[in-house]
Amino acid sequence: MRLNSFASAMVGTLLLAVAPAAAADAPGVTADKIRIGSFGALTGPGYLYGKLVMNGVEIVFDEVNAKGGVHGRKLELVREDDRCDPAGAIGAVKKLIYQDQVFALIGGGCSNATFAAREEVEKSKVPLLVFASVHDGITTPPAPNIFSTATTSTIESYAQLEFALKRGAKRIAVVSMRDSWGRARYEPLMAAFKSKGVKPVADEEVSPDANDTTAQVLRLKAANADAVIVLLYPKPAAVFLRDSAKLAFKPIMIGQTGIADPAAFEEQVGVPGGTANFYTISMVRYTPDDPAVDKWRKAIEAKFPGDRLSVFNLFGVGSAQVLVEALKNAGPDLTREKLIAALASIKNFETDTHGGPITCSEADHRCHKSPAWIRKEPGGPTKVLDVTPVSLN
Repeated sequence: MRLNSFASAMVGTLLLAVAPAAAADAPGVTADKIRIGSFGALTGPGYLYGKLVMNGVEIVFDEVNAKGGVHGRKLELVREDDRCDPAGAIGAVKKLIYQDQVFALIGGGCSNATFAAREEVEKSKVPLLVFASVHDGITTPPAPNIFSTATTSTIESYAQLEFALKRGAKRIAVVSMRDSWGRARYEPLMAAFKSKGVKPVADEEVSPDANDTTAQVLRLKAANADAVIVLLYPKPAAVFLRDSAKLAFKPIMIGQTGIADPAAFEEQVGVPGGTANFYTISMVRYTPDDPAVDKWRKAIEAKFPGDRLSVFNLFGVGSAQVLVEALKNAGPDLTREKLIAALASIKNFETDTHGGPITCSEADHRCHKSPAWIRKEPGGPTKVLDVTPVSLN
């Protein structure tokens, strides 16, 4: 009996010794914790796509942790500020991966910054789930370890043209920026026009810092455009819609997720009725005041006093739910390779926020192909109209 007791004690001691060692085989994973890194703008105007999305991620982690975590491990979010800057993003992912030793990444707010960091992330083989950046080059061609729950530029461009056609537009024009962000949208949009056998009746360029677009508006008006696809940041887009209203040019105006907050955009335009014909894409199917997201509204207010729920928080909620699902599917014996395989196997997963189900595959890491359409009646509430599933096959 003494021998049996001694043997049992030795086995117990060995198991205790082995468990932490096995967990330590994967950086950022211990017997009771998984460290997840996030990068994006925590400061400056880009904080909408960084800090606010991370806040959404964190409230999901809090909910999961309150229920015991994932296979008994609590999730810890480690944030880094990339300032919406390419060099800042490279520095942020290096710190998270090599200094903070995170197990995986969920992040990427500003597209140009995230695109710049792709090479470093791919080289590290650390899994990354992108939560907001839309640049096609981040996920196309696919890197084995990088997936996205953001609607990418190509998906949004195809959806914009499809929306115009479904609205009965016959003379569709384009107004765009031609910086790297603008080209990332403009080129797939031109491919979409070609695939539909449609030619734009006019094609105008506006600079990111434009303060006057009178000439562009007059040319589009002369072309008799009945719909304009808008590939602009909020500031130049607001100038364009303001000038359009002043010149009585009233086509359907079709935006994208660069203009994700119609209420703030209405204020930027600043002309009564200036956004009456404006529609834009949202990655999520709810507005922040929808009762369906009451749970997340309360969680944001409790966790971050003084904040109100935003669509950017909802980006983070949905993306975090996808990551949690993949972590669960990867199993208790967690490795980065198993998480990557689990992400590639996500199929028809419904989050609480995204416009449609999330599906990833080994061949296609653009996992969100169901943009929602939103519109704000001048002076009224923002409403979700419908969802446009996009097929790129």
